[in-house]
Amino acid sequence: MSLNEPYDPDNIFAKIVRGEMGCVKLFETDDILAFMDVFPQSKGHCLVIHKKAEATNLFDIDDSALAELIGAVRKVAGGVKAGLKPDGVRIVQFNGAPAGQTVFHLHFHIIPIYEGETLGRHGDGGPAAAETLEPVAAAIRAAL
Repeated sequence: MSLNEPYDPDNIFAKIVRGEMGCVKLFETDDILAFMDVFPQSKGHCLVIHKKAEATNLFDIDDSALAELIGAVRKVAGGVKAGLKPDGVRIVQFNGAPAGQTVFHLHFHIIPIYEGETLGRHGDGGPAAAETLEPVAAAIRAAL
């Protein structure tokens, strides 16, 4: 998918927003949703999306929605930092399939980095079960 594709309202994140697919939620407002990545690259890998902005990538979102989204990214990253005590935090956002984007709904990855631990590959491996993600999510939620 190129950078100029129209938004697909049937992408998995749109289905999560509509309640058609489940997720392990961390934080939610009328406009923002943060949840655990089911293909985590590290313990605590989570995602933040705008629920109302139908943006495929960074170039499709209006400035006010982007400001709201990035504010939520900072808030959730702070919860990851406080709740999980990683050695670092990587915040990543992909635009277009050639850049590594696999879900075409604008989203930010928050990936805790732990010294001495190798990250999993983006979108690789099988999905994590909700019951393994929930204790990590609870630690993040408690710190938000």
